[in-house]
Parts: sequence; structure tokens; C-alpha cells
Amino acid sequence: MKKTLSTLLTLGALSSTPLIAQELGIKITNLTNAMHFTPILAATHDSNTQLFMAGAAASASLQTMAEGGNIADLSTDIQAMGANVVENPATGLLAPGASTDFTLMSNSGNNRLSVTAMLLPTNDGFVGANSIEIPTTTGTYTYYLNAYDAGTEANNELIVEDSGAPGVLGIPANPGNNGGTNGSGLTSTNDNNTMIHIHRGVIGDDNPAGGGSDLSNTAHRWLNPVAQLVITVN
Repeated sequence: MKKTLSTLLTLGALSSTPLIAQELGIKITNLTNAMHFTPILAATHDSNTQLFMAGAAASASLQTMAEGGNIADLSTDIQAMGANVVENPATGLLAPGASTDFTLMSNSGNNRLSVTAMLLPTNDGFVGANSIEIPTTTGTYTYYLNAYDAGTEANNELIVEDSGAPGVLGIPANPGNNGGTNGSGLTSTNDNNTMIHIHRGVIGDDNPAGGGSDLSNTAHRWLNPVAQLVITVN
């Protein structure tokens, strides 16, 4: 059957209709005993875009986040690729056992979700979700997130104020104030794996006035996962 002009106009209008956006409910919970999350970056993006990739070298922007908790460059990078982002939904550090709830826009183009934040106190550890495919069916979906090592800095486990700049060795802060001082340092060189990889966890020690580490081998230790992520699709 020959298509009429009105049919063609209707088809043209449908083909130019913008992608339908949906509002996702996001909840992130810190599952650790004594690690804090720095400001969180969450983004919905397409399948060709990533905040990080295990087994690959960290970007300069990821290094900046993993060593000092600064998400600005990483956010700029992914927004330039068309992502929708939410920055710092917890308005500061997310303490052990605490949660933050927020909404994030998605559409059929930006159908992947990534999340990242530095773990304090670590040298270059971060919690991450890499390119989770966003469910399309209404419901609540739960994921558990691992801690990663950016592979950019030696894990010397020493608290050094103002050491959060990329390439400056040390842990910039210990928000829980549970640990020690005057450690000698566990290592001064990068670990064997300089790519992004699953974090080995904190080694620490039980000497609050010395030893090898400024971190506690009881308070700061963890086993993966370190965070719970809940996505609600309405």
C-alpha cells in the first residue's frame, strides 16, 4: 500500500522524538568498619564510556580522585562524553555504616551506571562500580561494590597531611582518628601491579606510636565488598 503524506509525516515525527528519560533512585551504603568514602561521583553513560577499567592504567583524572578524593576532573571528563552525573550526594564524607540516597537521570542512550569514591585512609584505594547495565524493568536491584587499587602510588600506609596531590606519597587524612603515628612505612615503591586492580586491603599494625604503618590492623582492615548499591527503577 502506498504511504500517504500524513503517514510519512507521522513516521518522521516519531523518529525525531527524543529518547525517553527516566529518574533512577540510587542508594549507596558504606559497609566497612572504619573506612570513609570521599565525595562520590555517580554517572549514567553509554556503553563506550567508562570511569575506570580493571586491568588498565589509571587515567590522570582517576589518579587525582584515588589519591586525593578530588572528583572534579573525572566528572568533567565523563560529562564531556555526554554522561549525566551527580557529584557528592552525601555532601562530604560517607562514614562507615552510613548511606546516601539520591536520584540520577538515565535514558536509552545513557544506559550504564558507574560510581567511584576514594577510600580514606588509603594511599590510592577507591570504591567503584564500572558500567553496570541499568535494568529496564520496574523494581529494586542490589549490587555489592569492591575496593580497587589505582596502581598509581605505593601503599606505604603513612598519614601525611597535604599528600593528596597526584604523585605525592602518603595518605592525606584519617577521618576516624583511629590508628597511629610515626610509622616507618611499609614500602616506598609501587606494588607489583601498577594497573587498576582489586585492593589487597590494609595491612596495618597494632603499634599506635610507631611500627610499619599508621593504620590499625583491626580497625581499618576490610574484605570485599565495601559498599552496597541499590538502584530503584520506577
